[in-house]
Amino acid sequence: MSLSLSLTIQTPDDWHLHLRDGAMLKAVLPETTRHFTRAIIMPNLVPPVVTAADATAYRDRILAALPEGADFTPLMTLYLTEDTDPKDVAAAHASGLVHAVKLYPAGATTNSALGVADFTKVRGVLETMAEIGLPLCVHGEVTDPAIDIFDREAVFIDRVLDPIRRTTPGLRVVMEHITTKDGVEYVRANDADLAATITTHHLIINRNHLLVGGIKPHYYCLPIAKREQHRLALRAAATSGDARFFLGTDSAPHVDALKEHACGCAGCFTATNTMSCLAEVFEQENALEALEKFTSRNGPGFYGLPVNQTTLTLTKSTPVDYPSKIACTDGPVTVFDPGFPLHWHVTT
Repeated sequence: MSLSLSLTIQTPDDWHLHLRDGAMLKAVLPETTRHFTRAIIMPNLVPPVVTAADATAYRDRILAALPEGADFTPLMTLYLTEDTDPKDVAAAHASGLVHAVKLYPAGATTNSALGVADFTKVRGVLETMAEIGLPLCVHGEVTDPAIDIFDREAVFIDRVLDPIRRTTPGLRVVMEHITTKDGVEYVRANDADLAATITTHHLIINRNHLLVGGIKPHYYCLPIAKREQHRLALRAAATSGDARFFLGTDSAPHVDALKEHACGCAGCFTATNTMSCLAEVFEQENALEALEKFTSRNGPGFYGLPVNQTTLTLTKSTPVDYPSKIACTDGPVTVFDPGFPLHWHVTT
């Protein structure tokens, strides 16, 4: 890694990405392939990616939509349901097709209605995953309506995640898109079988950005942005170099008509400008030397994959003029606005 007014790192990966399908897939895929070589692809389509056959078909649609000349590998996942077949999961992993299984508590976020309500019904799948070393990626929020939305991650750790890990020794778990100091501390207090992804937007916004001066629909995401103390804890974790924390953008495109709506969809679309945003954040924290670990090394280390051999260079100069929207035949998609100028250009 070289560092001055330019920064060269191994090409990054995105360990939590929504590409959707159809017209949206074709519109947003180039925004990821421009800067990333691999990504863990979320399976919450309609219908969801539940079986190996579903994952194969979805992977083929992604590959067919790749821009010409793109060097990109989609790392497929399966959507965990109470009817998931452990043998299908094991076979999908053994074939090299599937790199993780995604746990959505039923009703927790976009297209999660078919997720898990009774965790005793997935114990066999989790035990198989522990045996074969296949990671479980968790959307870490309870859905109990009695629990405040800002407390749902912390309660999930106590009520769901910790019991699952205690009853399934050896299960490798990624706490996806952690948003709280509680999440950071839980990862740090446990062994190397537990890791966490952190999004670009949760390093930048807190709940004031979403609510003060009017509701900002393009900052609405799940898990929802929390208090400033939690954002600062996420920044400290991301910039620490700790191998258990790595980038998962959770870049989640929705057309503007569905974001700017009486019941707007959750998700921030950050694929376009994530690397510039992160360089600004890490520079603000005097930790540019840790950017490569967070974006390019820690994730492959956890997933047992080689670090990319290609490199990406960021150069600091006048602010980058990123588009405010990405065109899609279904409607425009607004690019995440960090609220400050982005001086770091991706030049290679």
